[in-house]
Amino acid sequence: MDRRSFLLGTSTLALSQLLFGCGGNKQTQLKVQLLKGSIPGQVVNQFHKGLQQQVQLKFAPVEQIQDLFRQLQNWQQKPKATDEQGWRRLRRLIPFGQSQKAADVDLVTLGDYWLKAAIEQKLIQPLQEIQGNQLKQWSALDERWKKLVTRNDQGNLDTQGKVWGAPYRWGSTVIVYNRDSLQKLGWTPKDWSDLWRDGMQQRISLLNQPREVIGLVLKKLGKSYNTEDLNQVPDLEKELQILNQQVKFYSSDNYLEPLIMGDTWLAVGWSSDVLPVLGRYPQLTAVIPQSGTAIWADLWVRPAGITTGTLSDQWIDFCWQPSTAKQISVLTKTNSPISTNIAADDIQEPLWSLLQSDRKVFDKSEFLLPLPPSAIKQYESLFAKIKI
Repeated sequence: MDRRSFLLGTSTLALSQLLFGCGGNKQTQLKVQLLKGSIPGQVVNQFHKGLQQQVQLKFAPVEQIQDLFRQLQNWQQKPKATDEQGWRRLRRLIPFGQSQKAADVDLVTLGDYWLKAAIEQKLIQPLQEIQGNQLKQWSALDERWKKLVTRNDQGNLDTQGKVWGAPYRWGSTVIVYNRDSLQKLGWTPKDWSDLWRDGMQQRISLLNQPREVIGLVLKKLGKSYNTEDLNQVPDLEKELQILNQQVKFYSSDNYLEPLIMGDTWLAVGWSSDVLPVLGRYPQLTAVIPQSGTAIWADLWVRPAGITTGTLSDQWIDFCWQPSTAKQISVLTKTNSPISTNIAADDIQEPLWSLLQSDRKVFDKSEFLLPLPPSAIKQYESLFAKIKI
């Protein structure tokens, strides 16, 4: 699964490479590859100013999490003697230059959805400093976040496992709708069940993702997003078929433009896409379904083969300081795993209400956890069937 970061404002890190500090190669460095738009540039600047030593910070934004995952894979590949020229060409694609090696990057952004594969393929290593309680803010994290990143060597949740990532922001799957268009119907959406209402035929766009679409139907039926055997859910296919009649198209990329133009009235999308555009298009409103939704997290992970450094530890801890967490949340329009107490005057009202986590809804929401291959085939097969 992929989340895009398009239509973002200018307050987030958008440079091809953000560099703080100067000096020769012997100067202490922190090299980070991160999802574009996920960390404000001023946060990096504040971190640099607060360091007591002279260091060089290199933060290279990458467009999509999928690209970051592929880079982790590329770094672990060993070039064949007959393919040295091709390997050098591949290295030119890496933001820090042709000489880039896995050991040169201290931290990388990864989505929680990709965590199992990264662990299984030995692309990352545990964050040992967390297990040693060396990070001051680790204790401030809700137990749910600690559980998310504590996994065994197969990448599955395990309370006795190791800690593989540090969450620094999160979001959810939301309903976004054109308020002007729905006004004539006399209601506004509050939950997943509203997608089945009369008057919405061919007015909805859904994400082109089996786990998301089938998951919201499961949630409507009182089941879990992570249901493994879909055959045990009565009426699931029937509900999907009815919902499909309401859908104009499925897209994980271009679902906001038709909504803005009025070609559709309602869409289901990721908050990282939706929230940044609400201020510019006042006819749009977003809600988090009251019965719970899918949630995702962006994590700091450490590539395999690198030596643990104190600078990367300091950066993770800095992101978890309440003032920094609040700044990341407000400027990137996402939620924080740290309690931030965002005030109404910190951000405009449509966003403020969405970033104030409703604990009851949060408790009913779910991460999309790894499923067995047999279950994944069920989701893909059923999704393809109802779209015909």
